[in-house]
Amino acid sequence: MILFAIMLTAAFSCAKKVSPEKTDSQQSKSESKKETLVGADSDVHDCKASAGYTWSTLKKECVRVFEGTKLSHYDDGKEYTTASYVIFEGNKAELFLDTQKESIILERKSEGDSWVNGDWQLIPWKGYVLKKGEKILYTGQ
Repeated sequence: MILFAIMLTAAFSCAKKVSPEKTDSQQSKSESKKETLVGADSDVHDCKASAGYTWSTLKKECVRVFEGTKLSHYDDGKEYTTASYVIFEGNKAELFLDTQKESIILERKSEGDSWVNGDWQLIPWKGYVLKKGEKILYTGQ
């Protein structure tokens, strides 16, 4: 009887262990989990948002817009700060507004003129005033 118990224990301890197969849903969940590395957030232009960089269409390079001119939202005479900026290159200005997904390029004809694109107008007056149509949206230094 003891000999039989030893043989039975030896037989089962040497047997190959079979792991249960993953179901399709388990496989797709594990395949869909992607490891995200810190600092691996480059956009299509290779700009790293985690380092504060955004692609500038005007400068054709990654820029940190917060190093540009800051604009404050203007509403009914009340001012409050938002993350909106403008950078300048020659007679052009690029707007990075909190209300717009893409930047907006404005152009001026000569020194002292306003930068314009359609109904957008950036006026150099006591710093800067940004208007859309007749409405003042932003002011800044």
